[in-house]
Amino acid sequence: MTNRIHMSSPTIRQALARAIELLTEARTEEARLDAEVILAHVLGLSRTELLTRLDKVLSPEKASEFDSLIERRLKREPVAYITGHREFYGLDFRVTPDTLIPRPETELLVDKALELASGRSIKSVADIGTGCGAIAIVLAVNLPRSEVYAIDLSQSALKIASENARRLGAAKRVRFLEGDLLEPLPLPVDLIAANLPYVTDAEMTGLADDVRLFEPRTALAGGPQGFDYMERLLKQAPRKLSPGGAILLEIGAAQGERTSALARKAFPRAMVEVVPDLGGRDRVVMIHARD
Repeated sequence: MTNRIHMSSPTIRQALARAIELLTEARTEEARLDAEVILAHVLGLSRTELLTRLDKVLSPEKASEFDSLIERRLKREPVAYITGHREFYGLDFRVTPDTLIPRPETELLVDKALELASGRSIKSVADIGTGCGAIAIVLAVNLPRSEVYAIDLSQSALKIASENARRLGAAKRVRFLEGDLLEPLPLPVDLIAANLPYVTDAEMTGLADDVRLFEPRTALAGGPQGFDYMERLLKQAPRKLSPGGAILLEIGAAQGERTSALARKAFPRAMVEVVPDLGGRDRVVMIHARD
């Protein structure tokens, strides 16, 4: 292919320079970072280790492998799928095209969950739409006295999430359940956390190719207005939330007011709060049910 790196045994510096050039020409937003992460993956190194070995010569085999992975990135495949890994809340998660790639903005939901846990007794937690298990596993690691349920409709996603739980030492603390939203929960829980599909139909067409072409549509598309899943979850929630429990929902930037209204309809006496992210955009709705 014309985009190939064209070097059989380049140094790390040369291979990176050529890959960065190709990715920049293709208008990849983080060309340097992407090239470094992919080459570090090929060599089994951290990025820091990679950058201390810039004059090391790559074997023809490693150069060819790097070349092949850069070609995948040039086709807009997300780096996380190319390497099979994504960091979330300081933990390394395996991801595949069967799972949504965890986003940094979702860490705000985890922050709020841990804040709630610091001020009250939370004996049970449910992560709805768990995907690769990121939220459930992080909460299990940080709340060792809580029982954590991780629910997803996708068997393939639950398989990846279970593997992540084993790798990260949380397998005994997380119970994985297949099913629709809150229905599989055997008992009411003290905290429900959910990063449900909330992208509107109109927004789906405008997503970046990295997301639109590669990530699972079922984990993104929330219906015409983006509320299909949230509305159904909130209808189920009154019988699945313990008295005095709380719900945390990740939302889109323009969804705070509507989600709050849906929350108050389901829990008329609840305290409802919209939490912005660092950019000032609506990001999490917190629902504090009353006893």
